[in-house]
Formats: sequence, C-alpha cells, structure tokens
Amino acid sequence: MSVAIVQTNEKDLTKFAFALQQLAQGRSNAVGEVTLRAGQTSTTVNNQTCGPESIVLLMPKTLNAAAALATTYVTATAPGTFTLTHAIAASTDRTFGYVNVG
Repeated sequence: MSVAIVQTNEKDLTKFAFALQQLAQGRSNAVGEVTLRAGQTSTTVNNQTCGPESIVLLMPKTLNAAAALATTYVTATAPGTFTLTHAIAASTDRTFGYVNVG
C-alpha cells in the first residue's frame, strides 16, 4: 500500500497524523512489482521515488523469478527509473516485488 501524500501548504494536522500512521505501519510509495521482459536481456522500471543513488531490492514472487534471481541485477538508476539486466528467457512469469531506498 502507498502512503498518503500531504501537500506542503496543508494546515489540517489530522492529514499529517494519518500519513505518519501509515509510515509507522510500514506503507511506502517506494515499492512495486515488475515482470522481466520475455526474450529480452533488460527491463526498465518506472518508479517516481527512484533516484540516481537508490538501492533497489528484489524479492521473487514466482518460481521462475526465484530461478532468475542469481542472474538479475540493477544496472542503472536515474530519477524516476531503474534498469534490470537479466538472462534471456521465454518465460513470462518472472515477477518480482521491489523496494527502492534512497
């Protein structure tokens, strides 16, 4: 789940409290899901919270993703995007959950 975004000009303290409660419960806007592109050696992911110095952590969600984990790694991070390099495969279910930090 994502965290509520509070605007910088917000005056309602209950909105700030709600956002802080969500953070304390582990919610984050820096998470998502990606399926590696079949027949390709790279997959680009768009995530607005990603930056040039982000660390991206992957968690396989399928059996084929678990098998691909050893050959899947982050090769680039930039504002709003990161790129995964991986082995070529025909499978279409190499799905990972991810979190990017930083």
